[in-house]
Amino acid sequence: MILPKQRDPRLITVRRGGTLQDADHHLLALWAADCAAHVLPLFEATQPNDDRPRRAIALARAWTRGEVPMTEARTAAGHANAAARDLSGAARYAAYAAGQAAAVAHVAAHELGAAAYAIRAVRAAAPKAESAAAGRRECQWQREQLPEAIRDLVLDDQRLRNDICWSVFDC
Repeated sequence: MILPKQRDPRLITVRRGGTLQDADHHLLALWAADCAAHVLPLFEATQPNDDRPRRAIALARAWTRGEVPMTEARTAAGHANAAARDLSGAARYAAYAAGQAAAVAHVAAHELGAAAYAIRAVRAAAPKAESAAAGRRECQWQREQLPEAIRDLVLDDQRLRNDICWSVFDC
């Protein structure tokens, strides 16, 4: 479970009673899409004919540009998650990262899910002795991609939810 029982109002849009502005919501979705896209080759190496995770990432980005409604991105999230179900290891986690990225359009707090699953994908793809170091490198890469406008929010969210995100943000 990557969502806390009590939601952080900073990750709830103003329309739903929180403080998150649309511009920052879009930045969260784009960052999550970048995290998922970074590990997408781990899925496509085993499932080259399944475009559901790639489509979910594309629809997450399209949502930020106002090209598709939130419901279309959310539906794509479910399809990416379905692509993961019968898999294991890196491919499974990479598909889940794509699903989480697309779900950000619906619930901004899924941004950490995309990042956490991407780190898990990298860890699973690495040899066992190098898994932890690979995960730390992925976490650091993700942090380098953070737009300044949401950097503090995401880093604080990582600190607050690290324990329910498999402690992958210890980097």
